Amino acid sequence: MPDLATVDMYAPAFWLPPLWAFVLGAAVTLYVVLDGFTLGLGILFPLSPEEERRDVMMNSVAPFWDGNGTWLVLGGGGLFVAFPKAYAIIMPALYLPIITMLLALVFRGVAFEFRWVAKPHHRKWDFAFAWGSIVATFMQGVILGGLLQGVAIKGGAFSGGPLDWLTPFPIAVGIILVFGYALLGATWLVMKTEGEIAEAARYQALAALPVVIGGMALVSLWTPYALPRIAERWFTWPNIAYLAPVPVLTALVALVCWRSLQSRRDTLPFVSAISLFLLGLTGLVISNAPYLVPPSMTVWDAAADANSQMFSIIGVAIMLPVVLGYTAFVYWTFRGKVRIGEGYH
Repeated sequence: MPDLATVDMYAPAFWLPPLWAFVLGAAVTLYVVLDGFTLGLGILFPLSPEEERRDVMMNSVAPFWDGNGTWLVLGGGGLFVAFPKAYAIIMPALYLPIITMLLALVFRGVAFEFRWVAKPHHRKWDFAFAWGSIVATFMQGVILGGLLQGVAIKGGAFSGGPLDWLTPFPIAVGIILVFGYALLGATWLVMKTEGEIAEAARYQALAALPVVIGGMALVSLWTPYALPRIAERWFTWPNIAYLAPVPVLTALVALVCWRSLQSRRDTLPFVSAISLFLLGLTGLVISNAPYLVPPSMTVWDAAADANSQMFSIIGVAIMLPVVLGYTAFVYWTFRGKVRIGEGYH
């Protein structure tokens, strides 16, 4: 991190990297929230073998799912443009889970489109949609866990092996994320469907929620135990007083989600599930900022030339409101319940 006593905080080289980090963080957050429930539906597919129910599940996200991938493109492309040094380290360190995730997303996307035109011979596409969603989600968790546990860097380049990510912690994070997206998918169905489909989704959400909370607690304890820098960030004074609201709010939101599911609310379970993810991501930012590649490369270390970052951030400033406006318009247009026999395909 730059020495604040000597650096010019008004210089673009100082404030552009944190700004770009915020943009990438926002893109990742929007992807996790918006594509998370779509992937969650695929994870829940094996639990809903009836074709009529599966049709409703897919119709509930048909207007949205392909646009949600915009945020993944922004995250990956923005990392390459704004932080090429980090990109050059993360890609070789996590190449196998990244390429597996992308291939699974391709299978998921193809299956979504081909399922409708292949009827009645569409079972293979149901299989591809379900397992594409499960594998993509698991690999996203593995990528996150691999970054959190740290990447070996020497001389500004990746110095580890291709399987450094294959350890218990990333695997555990991958499994937890599968249940997390399943929770998002189930609460989405509670909000967007009715009758037996919504009731089944409500029970699935009630089953997934304790696993998600337990997983978040596990990660919250595992990371400071294994990584002293995170323990120092959270458990030294006065940090512990300032940061205590994060776990307290997480517990309260989890309780709200549980109670709202039991009381048969429609929208609140989905909103509270999203809030759980936002709080979890907030905790990750608190644990790792300002490192872009833990434990040694900060956003300033990884940043591209200030002129390059300035040029690209202007383009983002122009296009981001357009994408956000379009996204909001689509969700508003297709609000309301999806019923059997209705669809947008």
